[in-house]
Amino acid sequence: MADDELNQNQNPEGEEPEPSQALRITELEGLVAQRDEELTKANARITELEQAVAESEEKLTTSQNSLTEAVAGYKAMVVQANPEVLEELITGDTIESINESLKKSKTLISRVRQGLEAEISGAKIPAGAPQRTPPDLSALSPREKIQYAIGGKK
Repeated sequence: MADDELNQNQNPEGEEPEPSQALRITELEGLVAQRDEELTKANARITELEQAVAESEEKLTTSQNSLTEAVAGYKAMVVQANPEVLEELITGDTIESINESLKKSKTLISRVRQGLEAEISGAKIPAGAPQRTPPDLSALSPREKIQYAIGGKK
């Protein structure tokens, strides 16, 4: 039955299409032309957006490179401004992580300093020479004591 309908809709050669079919064909051709125009506009918009994305990616890359250089410069300034902190203790790829590592490093240095000060204060050595005390003669025999007193040698 579908073949019969197709055969009825097709015009035999040499015959003009019916006015309703001609109108329908014209209408469909207009819709095709309209779709082609919309498709061309959409393709142009896609091209514009692709260019915008490429420009944005280039700007992003430039910004990332600038940020990396700025962070490296900041890290160098932090190292230079804090000579008491070892450069190896200051790490990070962002300003926040550099600040955090600096804070941790200063805390560590403070703890080490306190430990050293406590150790030094516990082992205080008096300044200057020790007091002069007479030699201990209690271990000497009476004869050695007499010899010591007269300044003689054994």
